[in-house]
Amino acid sequence: MSKSIKALVALSFVAIVAACGGQQEEEVVIVEPIEAEPVSNKY
Repeated sequence: MSKSIKALVALSFVAIVAACGGQQEEEVVIVEPIEAEPVSNKY
């Protein structure tokens, strides 16, 4: 193969790996503060 074809294949491989590696989704965790409920002694 010529050098230009090898370079094109190598560049394509790097582009595919970079595209697949960058698709990682981040997991978002939302922490809500816990508040105590009011307690009544009516019953």
